[in-house]
Amino acid sequence: MGGSKRRTRVHVVSDVHGNTEALARAGDGADALVCLGDLVLFLDYADHSRGIFPDLFGVENAHRIVELRTARRFAEAREFGRRLWDGLDRDRMIEDAVRRQYAQMFAAFPTPTYATYGNVDVPGLWQEYAGPGTTVLDGQRVEIGGRVFGFVGGGLPSPMRTPYEVDEDEYAAKVEALGEVDVLCSHIPPEVPELCYDTVARRFERGSSALLAAIRRTRPRYALFGHVHQPLARRMRIGGTECVNVGHFAATGRPWALEW
Repeated sequence: MGGSKRRTRVHVVSDVHGNTEALARAGDGADALVCLGDLVLFLDYADHSRGIFPDLFGVENAHRIVELRTARRFAEAREFGRRLWDGLDRDRMIEDAVRRQYAQMFAAFPTPTYATYGNVDVPGLWQEYAGPGTTVLDGQRVEIGGRVFGFVGGGLPSPMRTPYEVDEDEYAAKVEALGEVDVLCSHIPPEVPELCYDTVARRFERGSSALLAAIRRTRPRYALFGHVHQPLARRMRIGGTECVNVGHFAATGRPWALEW
């Protein structure tokens, strides 16, 4: 008698934002972990005492910059931040803090992990911390359990001016390089209003028209993403593709599971 084919289970996380403790358990029971980026916690909008910014400048200043950004007063927020950083070596201080976070989070990744960058990540540092069990992909494909996964990292230009924002042509070229895949993995969503609107921040985050075009053209089984922490719609179908926001892992501590 022939045995049944072994099933494959993949856990997917995005927007880890410093939740190292939960990340260490995210691969439990899975054959692989997929991480869609945003490992760094610069400022926790739900708890203003957490992150690089309040560590350096205190909770009251964190309250103020969140207030300005939530009101979409981005120019005032940048000026407020500029005054705080005046006379300090901003780049060195942020890099030191990011390195401390990366050292903890990359050590927490299970083997194997397949990861791409979020818009708040610093790609230049990843190869220093990614161990042999972690594969970093951006505009590249990998096979997991017989299915082809394609990865597109980073975000598009926004008023927040986060570290890894690329222009639309560069982003589209990374999407194009993937060709046809079974699972399209990105940090940001395709450009669909319901998938891009954050109901708590009360604003539209940047989505990608190139991702949306690729979904319509190549019809992957799944399109997986994060970035929008409290989306109006967590999932929807576009043609034959199931589009899924895998969740705000920093808040939930729970991965999204894909099994076949």
